[in-house]
Formats: sequence, C-alpha cells, structure tokens
Amino acid sequence: MIPVTRLNGSPMWVNALLIEMVEETPDTYITLITGKRMIVLEKAAQVTSLVQEYNKSIGTLTGTIKVQHMEELE
Repeated sequence: MIPVTRLNGSPMWVNALLIEMVEETPDTYITLITGKRMIVLEKAAQVTSLVQEYNKSIGTLTGTIKVQHMEELE
C-alpha cells in the first residue's frame, strides 16, 4: 500500500499493485485496474516514485521494468 492524500486533505492508502495509470491534467488522477479513478494531492511523479519504492520493497520492480520494456519492443 502507498499513502496518498485526498483532495479534502484526508490520508488514504492505495494498493500499488492495482494501479494501472497515473496522470496529471493538472490534477493527479490514479486509475486502478478495476476502472476506479481517484484524484489525489500528490504530483504524478511523487505517486510513481512511491509505487517504485513499494515494488522494490517487495521485490517486483525488476520484473515490472522488464515486462514494460518487452511490451515497448513489440
């Protein structure tokens, strides 16, 4: 889980493994693989950094990068 902040200032924790996309337009939207979207106060770069740190802590970062790189080659 990664900590993020709702627009009203309250904290919430999101399962980083369920995040499909993070976009900044200018609000930061997190889209989950379920299709649910949420707006958070953190910038997109900060959210993606939190996801990377979480993935490193559970040992999935290397696999994620390799899969993304392989998909880009296709």
